[in-house]
Amino acid sequence: MVPLLEISKLTKNYRSPGGGLQRVLDVPEFTLEAGRQLALRGVSGTGKTTFLNCIAGISRPDSGVVSINGVNIADISESRRDQLRASNIGYIFQTFNLLQGYTCLDNVLLGMRFGCGADRVFALKLLDRVGLSARLGYWPSQLSVGQQQRVAVARALANRPKLVLADEPTGNLDPKNAAEAVQLIREVCEENEAALLLVSHDQDVLNQFDHCRDLGEINLADQKVVV
Repeated sequence: MVPLLEISKLTKNYRSPGGGLQRVLDVPEFTLEAGRQLALRGVSGTGKTTFLNCIAGISRPDSGVVSINGVNIADISESRRDQLRASNIGYIFQTFNLLQGYTCLDNVLLGMRFGCGADRVFALKLLDRVGLSARLGYWPSQLSVGQQQRVAVARALANRPKLVLADEPTGNLDPKNAAEAVQLIREVCEENEAALLLVSHDQDVLNQFDHCRDLGEINLADQKVVV
């Protein structure tokens, strides 16, 4: 069976202030099966955001394969990459990235337009599932940090993705809300049969997962200037 996500020989470099290339990613091999939930322990500077961005097709790797459902997202046109991302990947950002000029409901509906098309019934179902059915017309600025995070979870699931990526999704939450947020993310992913790859440095968050790996064991880049 082909894994949902399959990575091999992935590298990513950035230009250093001195003009050389700094290797941020060097991932020989990584796989994630459909429906699996995996936490990656990643402290600052280990390339966690770059790793997720390469998986999502937001950043293009310098070399290697990032295959989602058998399609190498690193080797297709930008338009096809956008389509694949919209239909296969949900991304929960640490800072939520909600559109401030749109309501709670509109943020979810707008996300749908990039994928399967706006489905108001499903959007309402998701927002009810995350406990925001009474906040549909609220602007992000009128929501608490925890509520904004719940909108971000609903938006990430809006296109029924096969893979959900979460980059420090509890970084702006207190311990109680963080624990509830992770439980919610895991439950909603399970209900929607989506695989989950969550990166965090918070041990309390990592302890909620049955499967956890150290990003440093996957990413062999030493962060030194290589050129």
